[in-house]
Amino acid sequence: MSQYQIEILDNTKQTWEINEYSNIGSDSTCMIQSMNTDVEPRHARLEAKEKQLLIKDLRSTGGTYVNGAQVLEAVLKDGDLISIGTADFVVHDKSKIVKEFPLSSKCEYWDQQLKSLSSVAATKYPVLLLGPSGAGKDIVAQSLHAASPFSKAPFVSVNCSALTETLVESELFGHIKGSFTGAVADRKGAFESARGGTLFLDEIGDLPYGLQAKLLRALENNEIRPVGSDQSVKTNVRIIAATHQNLYQKIREGAFRSDLFFRLNVITIEAPALKERLEDFDELLYSFARQMKVRFSYNAIQMLKKHDWPGNIRELRNVVARASALYPKQYIEEKHIDLLLNRKERMAHAQTGVNYSTTTDASQMSVIKEIEKQMILKRLAANNGNQKRTAIDLGMPKSTLHDRIRAYEINLDEFKV
Repeated sequence: MSQYQIEILDNTKQTWEINEYSNIGSDSTCMIQSMNTDVEPRHARLEAKEKQLLIKDLRSTGGTYVNGAQVLEAVLKDGDLISIGTADFVVHDKSKIVKEFPLSSKCEYWDQQLKSLSSVAATKYPVLLLGPSGAGKDIVAQSLHAASPFSKAPFVSVNCSALTETLVESELFGHIKGSFTGAVADRKGAFESARGGTLFLDEIGDLPYGLQAKLLRALENNEIRPVGSDQSVKTNVRIIAATHQNLYQKIREGAFRSDLFFRLNVITIEAPALKERLEDFDELLYSFARQMKVRFSYNAIQMLKKHDWPGNIRELRNVVARASALYPKQYIEEKHIDLLLNRKERMAHAQTGVNYSTTTDASQMSVIKEIEKQMILKRLAANNGNQKRTAIDLGMPKSTLHDRIRAYEINLDEFKV
């Protein structure tokens, strides 16, 4: 079975599987036939060789064009546009077909973000997950890995807030025997354990400042150095980082490196608090209740919805677990809710909960927009102005890229060869 398909861009949207040799032309013997009057009988040939797809012009008078540039022979990639006369075709590499993202939401704002993650999952660009504690950022990270082309490789999670600075370095980069007290054997770190897959750095905002420079070097150079070793090791992982903290504020306070932030902040997803997506409340509650064999009355559910849920989805799960433990095989009614919500827990949240905010001042937004603009310009240049390939590279919907191009007043004609 061929790895490539060709689709004609007309009302029929007909597609063809590319064999070893596939001719394009108006002649009935051509596998890909176009009856446009300016397409010659045998106009061009597609050749699938060694996981590459080539197109060769068959000495046509009208010429063969790829992404607007006339070619005699060219290597084709996923999303490339072939123009022959007035007939246009697009190349599809089936190995890069985007998997459907496994999460969805009845909250329109959150669902739009989740839908965009199908194309994001297909890339290896870093993803930064923001949002309050307990909002399900770890589930999003696992789903990104599951929807990625490297889903069969390991998914490794490291909680940056749970370890001391010495242990975090060993946890991330590994160590060799005798490098410190207790290092009785060589040990692989998270980067090596996740090779070929995804490394999830949870609570990245708590990463010790002294280690942030080492992490930055590891990301920029794609290599690490285990503790106590004088040899560097090449890495191959996709990084997903998450935090409930306001990184802009931590940068201003000198507690988080701005260069590391911008290295991680290629694609940002902000998970909303549970109270901001109450459209999903019933489904989430029923999901936990089925797992733990708990039943809630209608009035009890309505009472739960009035709660602020400072602990978000994690708190909701804890409440259902508490109901299962305290009232096994009982019908949960309004009279049970006050005890289940745990007043002391609510007071702790009120006193110590982090006030998560992603608002920034105008100068910060200006810097971020300029970085985004430069990234778009760089990928447009690499793709000769091809918006579809650029959108895939950047992990954003094509409609979003189109809006950015218009907002940044980017002239696409400058990228055509």
